[in-house]
Parts: sequence; C-alpha cells; structure tokens
Amino acid sequence: MMKAVKICGITRIEDGLAAAHAGAAAIGLVFYDKSPRHVELEAAREISRALPPFVSAVGLFVNPERERVEKAIDSVHLDLLQFHGDEPESFCSSFPVPYIKAARVKPGLDLVQYAACYASAKGILLDAFAEGIAGGTGKVFDWKLIPRDMPLPVILSGGLDPGNVTEAIRSVDPWAVDVSSGVESSKGIKDAARIAAFMQGVKKADV
Repeated sequence: MMKAVKICGITRIEDGLAAAHAGAAAIGLVFYDKSPRHVELEAAREISRALPPFVSAVGLFVNPERERVEKAIDSVHLDLLQFHGDEPESFCSSFPVPYIKAARVKPGLDLVQYAACYASAKGILLDAFAEGIAGGTGKVFDWKLIPRDMPLPVILSGGLDPGNVTEAIRSVDPWAVDVSSGVESSKGIKDAARIAAFMQGVKKADV
C-alpha cells in the first residue's frame, strides 16, 4: 500500500492543486507567524476551497491562543489540526476537529511515553529537533531513534525530499510522510516537478 503523503507549508492555490493532482492525501496550512510559510486566514480559505474532493486541509499551530484555532476552523473548514508546540493533550483534544501532535526527535526523548501523553491524537508526527525552532528545519534525524512499538500511527517528517523518501519509508514504515522544504523552489513556494518526483519516490518504496 502506498503511504499517505502530506505536502506542508502551502501558501498558493496553484501549489495546493499541484499537490492534490500529484496524489497527496493532504496539504498543510501554517498558522504560525514566525514561519516563512505562514499563511493568512483569507489565503488559507481560498486554498482550501480550491482543493478537490478527498484531499484534506491540515492547520498547523504552535502554542496558539484558543481563539486563533477556532477562527481557523470556522474560516478555513480544516479537516485536521497539527500542534507543534508544548500544547497539552487537554487543549489539543478540546476542538471539534481531530488532531495530530508533533514531536521533535532527539536522543533521550521517550517517544512511546510522549505518544501515550497524547492518546487522543490521530497520530504522532516525528520531526527533527533544532534548538529554538518549532519545526520545518529541513533536517533529517536518526530514524533508528523511532521505536517499533509506537502506540499511535507515525507520520514521518524532517528533511524528506525526492532523493531520500524511498529509503525513509523502507527504514521506518510510517503510516504517512510529510514534506515541505524538500519540494520547494524557495521558502513557501512549491515546485510541481519536485512534488511529482517526491510522489514517485513514495510509490517506489512500495515496490
């Protein structure tokens, strides 16, 4: 079975459509002001409206105020929430939309225990740790740090690109993969050819 793919950091309608047409299951909209891929509500709404059926819109937040999440849910009609900060499970699970929780992987972090603290999540997104950066580092972490007995579905992120995604999937066997900078021509601007190449790498992993 081909792994599900999320193309994150979408800032333009044409990039969302390129992801959808290439076969991505979801696109990510970043509601975090410090990110170079930050998108305003109006733009996010237009991107979400343009998506074809069965392609999910995921809203990414980092330690947000409740009102900000609620506004995004109402305005953009998000299908899934993605929390990248220090949000407790009680906050993440308090919205009428399911969520996934990101973990910034580094030696010493007990990922099984971390996932157990977010038992209500639909999955755990594993990203590379970088001091002072919430995510989107474009860096690969040591996949051997991922336990085989994770209690929630794993979404693998962190430095994935068309050149390494096949190996990543074969090494980790995640439920899904998440890519942002690995399919960009510049920060926040996706490259349709790189998206297509990434999808081919995902398909190749299933051979």
